[in-house]
Amino acid sequence: MELIADILLGAGALGAAAYCLVLSRRLAAFTRLESGMGGAIAVLSAQVDDMTRALDRARGAATSSAEALEGRTRRAEQVAERLELLLASMHDLPEPGMDERGARRLRVVRRRVRHDSLEAAE
Repeated sequence: MELIADILLGAGALGAAAYCLVLSRRLAAFTRLESGMGGAIAVLSAQVDDMTRALDRARGAATSSAEALEGRTRRAEQVAERLELLLASMHDLPEPGMDERGARRLRVVRRRVRHDSLEAAE
């Protein structure tokens, strides 16, 4: 009976040793940077850094675009106010073709006679 217990105990020890060997190889492959999970983690970390830089650049561009748009909007509002004043002042002007009293002015058109079409008398 003791012999069977010793054999089972030895087989269990060999099984545990094989299990530890497999785990150590997997852990070594996991921590290698060239391949495996370590490489994937390194690649993802580099991509996160690139994305962070790209996000910072995009944020800066958006901020400058927003400031430029705000300035142009302010300028457009000022021009719109000025146009409104000009339109309001246009209502005070008399109609074209009217005199100061509001009556229509007559328009006289004079035409010149061309002399080259006349015949010269001899």
